Amino acid sequence: MSAAGAKARLFLVDDHQLVLEGLRLSLQDEYEIVGCAVKGAGVAEACAKLRPDAVLLDLSLPDRSGLEVIMDLREQVPDTRIVVVTMHADRIMADASMQSGAHGFVPKDAGSPELKRAIEHVLGGGLFISELIPRQSHHAAPQDSAVWLGRLTPRQQQIVRMLGEGKRTRDIASELNIGRPTVTFHRVRIRKALGIPTEWGLVRYALLVRMSEEEARRRPPS
Repeated sequence: MSAAGAKARLFLVDDHQLVLEGLRLSLQDEYEIVGCAVKGAGVAEACAKLRPDAVLLDLSLPDRSGLEVIMDLREQVPDTRIVVVTMHADRIMADASMQSGAHGFVPKDAGSPELKRAIEHVLGGGLFISELIPRQSHHAAPQDSAVWLGRLTPRQQQIVRMLGEGKRTRDIASELNIGRPTVTFHRVRIRKALGIPTEWGLVRYALLVRMSEEEARRRPPS
């Protein structure tokens, strides 16, 4: 971690090289950029070596869910602060990110001044969610999400529910006694069956399924 008076050290993660370069240019005068990554694999391990004060993390990564990366970071570098910087101004994902262990959530269209406020706030020990994030999601109603489960095999439905509980690929593999490549294969097949193009979309769908089923359990019998 940075010594008193030194620049705070940041590690940047985004799947678009141009976005990474833009973040670097906007932040490098005030912070030390110690590393960058365009995918989730290896981020926690790199941060364990570099020991940044904060990680700026996109959720939409090509190989892994950003929520999984958050959990890995909290395990391997628990003192490092995590600010999610994403194009999705989404209440569901904001709540899921904070529950997974992030300390801040800022949409990319918030602008550099707000991002810097978020960084300073979380470095000071606080939590930060941009005011641009709606108090409630305005996307598909949770109760509609479970309908699509019928397109999936029982094993795929099981994996969707485990994703909705916040479990990572390795957690699912361990609990189901199957290999990680098998879980990854199922995730790809689930996305194809449901027409979901990204890992971010799959995780959001799984969270909606969990919300729908929790709501159904709370509903009094007719």
